[in-house]
Amino acid sequence: MEGPFRMLDGHEQVVYGSDPQTGMRCIIAIYSTALGPALGGTRFYPYTSENDALVDVLRLSRAMAYKAACAGLDLGGGKAVILGDPARDKSEALLRAYGRVVESLSGRYVTACDVGTSPGDLAVVARETRWATGADAVEGGSGDSGIMTAYGTYVGMRACAERVWGSPSLGNRHVAVQGLGKVGRRLAEKLHADGAKLTVADVDDTATAWCAERLGADVVSGDKIHAIDADVFSPNALGGVIDDGALAELQCRIVAGAANNQLAEARHGDALTVAGILYAPDYVVNAGGLIQVADELQPGGYRLERVRARTERIADRLHEVLTLAETERLSTAAAADRFAERRMAAVGRLRRFWLPPR
Repeated sequence: MEGPFRMLDGHEQVVYGSDPQTGMRCIIAIYSTALGPALGGTRFYPYTSENDALVDVLRLSRAMAYKAACAGLDLGGGKAVILGDPARDKSEALLRAYGRVVESLSGRYVTACDVGTSPGDLAVVARETRWATGADAVEGGSGDSGIMTAYGTYVGMRACAERVWGSPSLGNRHVAVQGLGKVGRRLAEKLHADGAKLTVADVDDTATAWCAERLGADVVSGDKIHAIDADVFSPNALGGVIDDGALAELQCRIVAGAANNQLAEARHGDALTVAGILYAPDYVVNAGGLIQVADELQPGGYRLERVRARTERIADRLHEVLTLAETERLSTAAAADRFAERRMAAVGRLRRFWLPPR
């Protein structure tokens, strides 16, 4: 691919939107609609350049397509970014202007929360478009998707434990949790309830103090958490944490967390396999939030019991991916990609066209 299209890497559509009156500037990337409309969150972030924003939205939208495919959803993958500082630039008028851009795509892209946006923001966006999910329950949405993301990650971690030690129980296992935001802290609570020993790290001292007091967790600095002699390392903060330096210091048997894009490069998935460390591909185990907001599109709307049941199936999907890795001698990261690509190809051929959900 030549010229300005060389970055698109298989994407179906990239849309730039702007509103001079509010200063709103956004990019919406649709990677694939082979399985259905492209669902993915809206990230509101002060990018240093428009090119950085484009690179981010292209990378994230592709990951959403693979996440939806591995989760068994009839959804494609998309993502949006709004360029700016949410603390300074966010306003009702700007969010509504963004909602009109989403509406102009006629259901090809369905948005949700991401970094810099909240359920309250999505309720504002939804005043301009039918294609917004993730608002608070009082506004007709499903609320905080971090709860189900944490649950799905916990389910995936238990599946890894079963693979490595023959039992899904994490009781008396030592888990090093990096990142104690709305997902990481909930995951730590579940691990504590399961009887796990916890070591935690976060840039927020209040969050680590809470885990030390309530969960009996040991606290270490963020640059040391991956090197802890633990059974499981769980990245739940920034991406790219598994790089050459971290690989040389890992002492765990399992890497399983909710952070997106945990591998700095694809080759690090191969390196984990060579090192005998079981890696749970991030977009397989962190799909609970996507499953939740996707359920809002079902006839009759969101149902918690259905979402919980579908999130529990993350364990089955992960076992399929791990089996594929073994039988085809792939890293688990490469196996997850292959699993997603096969489903998109097979089911996509059957869905010659799709109708946006009513």
